[in-house]
Amino acid sequence: MTISQDNNKNSDQQTNNETLQTPDEPEIIDIKDARITQLEEECSKLKESWVRAVAETDNIRKRSQRDLEENKKYAITSFATDMVNVLENLKRATEIIPSGQTEEAENLLKIIGEGINLTLQDLLNIFQKYNIIRIDPLGQKFDHNFHQAVAQIENNDVEAGTIVQVVQAGYMIADRLLRPAMVAVSKTSGSDTKKLDTTA
Repeated sequence: MTISQDNNKNSDQQTNNETLQTPDEPEIIDIKDARITQLEEECSKLKESWVRAVAETDNIRKRSQRDLEENKKYAITSFATDMVNVLENLKRATEIIPSGQTEEAENLLKIIGEGINLTLQDLLNIFQKYNIIRIDPLGQKFDHNFHQAVAQIENNDVEAGTIVQVVQAGYMIADRLLRPAMVAVSKTSGSDTKKLDTTA
């Protein structure tokens, strides 16, 4: 055998050995697939976190908007609570002014009465502007959400639980109770009526 043939044999054998030592292609593909799957999972988790964050931000925005609206709506609650006493005192003043016996007394009382009535009307207009509502529930059914019973009066002419006297008017601001109306509620002479929840 010549040297040339020996070289060819060695060359073929080396090529075969190199072919055997080449990395397995399916194994490379498996690693790539695994990496793609891992990245897809991470992407999915990030997307889920992003969606949650957007939803939470939207909820916070809506909650803040609600709080702002509530604060705006009820910002004058303390003011309103103080002013209802002023209004009630004015109303009482208009109700107790007697008619005078002399012309001079009549004129004085008339002037005082007109001044009080004008003040009262201004105050009522302010209350209306700020959505402060007076509760005067005479003749209505007792409702512990808006009324506080201070007495029960026997009265067979009306249904039990009807408000037959308003001791003190109640007030609301928008849909929130400022103070309950203090009332006397009817009961029948049978006395087998159920006990009223008298607290507001």
